[in-house]
Parts: sequence; structure tokens; C-alpha cells
Amino acid sequence: MTSALTDLLSVQDLDLALDRVRHRRAHLPEREELAGLATTEAGLTGERQQLSAEREALAERQAVAEAELESTERRAAVIDQRLYGGQVAAARDLQAMTAEVDQLKSRASHLEDVVLEVMDAAEPLDARMAEIGLRLDELSKRRRQLEGQLASSEAAIDAETAELGRSRTEAAAAVPGDLLATYERLRSRLGGIGVARLVGNHCDGCHLTLSAVELDRVRHLRAGEVYTCDQCSRILVP
Repeated sequence: MTSALTDLLSVQDLDLALDRVRHRRAHLPEREELAGLATTEAGLTGERQQLSAEREALAERQAVAEAELESTERRAAVIDQRLYGGQVAAARDLQAMTAEVDQLKSRASHLEDVVLEVMDAAEPLDARMAEIGLRLDELSKRRRQLEGQLASSEAAIDAETAELGRSRTEAAAAVPGDLLATYERLRSRLGGIGVARLVGNHCDGCHLTLSAVELDRVRHLRAGEVYTCDQCSRILVP
């Protein structure tokens, strides 16, 4: 095994280590839990907005009913005062005013029922909105905890990545430029592995067996000559 290929295998090992570290960083449990929290928070926030819209509609309906109730009761009180204040003497007028008072009181009773109905409808909405508010507070607290844990985990992995990167740079400096370029091109299109060991009679990259002819070619390679697997095209190191 030539020194250049030995150095290239070191580069490959470091590249694979970097791939694993980057994958670990991208799939930290804190990150996945944060994504789940965001989905839950979005759902609860959407539900609260919908409930808030329904609650506002009920509040508006209640305000209209209460305003009409107040006006109706005030009108009934005025007529009552005239009826029992001796201001009206004609029987026909008294009868008409009495009928109007009855109608106003009936209307007021209906409006009171409307107000109570709206208040009953609003009660479960208010309870659910309060429940959602508490749950969102809990989620927000948990999110802050996770963000701190995530930052700490990322910092540790970033330090590890930086150290591996320095080692990779040092190892790559020992590999001839054309060989390194070939390796990087192969690695980019072959699942991250551009060079593999020949173990016995099979390629450790694609795990396929080399023919007797190919094995003989490998045995008779000239010093510095690079051989690529005829099955997967990776650089093969005997």
C-alpha cells in the first residue's frame, strides 16, 4: 500500500467521521422535540384564534342585546310612570299604554334570555381559551429549556467538527492534488465513499467480489498506480 493511498484512506475515515457528526447535529433529540413543540404551539395558537373570533362574535351579540334591553326597560319605565302618575285619563289611551308595556316587558324578557344564552355559550369558550393559555405557557417554558440544551449540544458538536476538520485538512495536504480531486469527485456521487480497501478478494466499498483477472491486475500494479474497482468505480486500496 503506497503512502498516498494510506493518507487518502485517512482522509476518507475523517470525512466519514465528519458526516456522522453533521448527521448527529442535524438530528439532535432537542431539535426534533423543538419541531414537535412548534407544531403543537401552532395548532393551539390557531385554535385559540378561532375561539377568540367566536368569543368576540358572542360579546358583540351580548352587547347589542344588553343595549336593546336597557332601552326597552327604560321605555317601559317611562310608560309605567305615565300610567300610574295620573297623567293619562282616557280609557283608550290607558289601554294602549298598558298593551305597550306588556309588549315591552315581553321583549325585555326575551332579551334577558338572549343575554343568558350568550353568557352560557361563552363560558366553555373562555374555559378552553384559559386552558390553551396555560398549555402555551408550559410549552414556551419547555421550548426555552430545549433551546438552551440545543445550543449547548451544538457547541460541543461544533468543537468536535472543528477538530475533525483540522485533522482532515492535515491529512488531505499529504495526498497528491489529482488523486484527492478524483477521490472527492467519486465521493460526491458514490454515497460519501470514494476510496475503499480490498479485503481478500472483494471491494469493501460495494462488497462485490473481484474476478481472478482483476485480482491479478491489482497484484501487478506499478508503484504509484491507482486502481479503481470495476464494479463501483471507487479507488481501491490493496
